[in-house]
Amino acid sequence: MIKLLPVIILLLLFTAANAQTNPDSSAKRKPADTAKHPVKVARKQLASATTPAIPHSPVRSLSDEKYNALLKGEGFDDMSLVGELNHYPLPDKALKFKVQLGLNPGQITKLKELAANLQRKKKEMGENIIRNERMLDTLFRTKQIVDGTIIFYTNRYGLYMGEVRNAVLQACYNTEAILSEVQIRKLESLVK
Repeated sequence: MIKLLPVIILLLLFTAANAQTNPDSSAKRKPADTAKHPVKVARKQLASATTPAIPHSPVRSLSDEKYNALLKGEGFDDMSLVGELNHYPLPDKALKFKVQLGLNPGQITKLKELAANLQRKKKEMGENIIRNERMLDTLFRTKQIVDGTIIFYTNRYGLYMGEVRNAVLQACYNTEAILSEVQIRKLESLVK
């Protein structure tokens, strides 16, 4: 049995090598699309490589850009301004310049945790805002809207925006406590 093992291995190697050099085997692997319409396939590949696919908004009152920004937890940029103007930076900005600021490993760990929690909260509230907007759209479209539901859903929207603002400013507040005054001044000079 042991004597047959090298023979079997050689036979398998010879069969694999023969399949690679056989001209008929490569003809079988030719994709059907490129054989029929190589120009169309090339255009399709170029289009998909140059323009990233943006998921279409299922909510009529939200543009594709706004919808996708909310899903990613983006579009809340100006919410940190009051903190940043008063020397309370965002954690992700501090992390961006961690080398220049000379952040120690403990600071980096705490800032990463703050940034991750902030991003999680932004995504969560973005999804809530989308659901709220979808409900408003449905109620208006189906003519089931009344004064009370308008008040309820618009106040709810305000609560979601307030939660994001709170999370952003809490992150700024906690970042300031992690950084030294020298690091904050250095960060502000780097960001300008």
